[in-house]
Amino acid sequence: MIYYWLHMLYIYIGAKLFWTKVDLESDLSRVRTVKILDCDGLRYMANSKYFYYMDFIRFEILFRSKLYDNTFKKGIFPVLGSQKFIYKKPLKRWNKFKITLTLEGWDDKWVYHRQTFEQKGELYAVGYTKVAFWKNKKAIDMRKIIYDSGFHKLEMKPSESIINMFKDDYGILQTLKE
Repeated sequence: MIYYWLHMLYIYIGAKLFWTKVDLESDLSRVRTVKILDCDGLRYMANSKYFYYMDFIRFEILFRSKLYDNTFKKGIFPVLGSQKFIYKKPLKRWNKFKITLTLEGWDDKWVYHRQTFEQKGELYAVGYTKVAFWKNKKAIDMRKIIYDSGFHKLEMKPSESIINMFKDDYGILQTLKE
């Protein structure tokens, strides 16, 4: 966990002092290396580490865009609502990979992202996330946050396949309560 928070600090400092600003709608890519502590059995990247890298790139776009000024500084915080992940091939120790964050769209409550893991131009894994911004235990209108953050498109609906992927999340929770 120390590695996670040190990396978050690195992202914050880099975004505030060294890296250029980015727009919310632009794809953001980073090249990373699978390190030995990222691996299960010291050979392939552990499934939990994919989610670390997904967090890192989401926070990087938050800190490098106007989104930070329109959320964190106003006491509004991102809350991950759901994640879906598809593994195609394992990433091996010491190999470089590219993770790319793509904005898939938003509705009144959620913003949806796709995060792809590629190596040598080939897709190895893909993750999808659904994130809301909360203040005082309430979700804030996503359209206003995005508009205030410099993306003046009123609407960007996610595709039906993305909506369907997350459609039954609350239904699953209801069946677990019963």
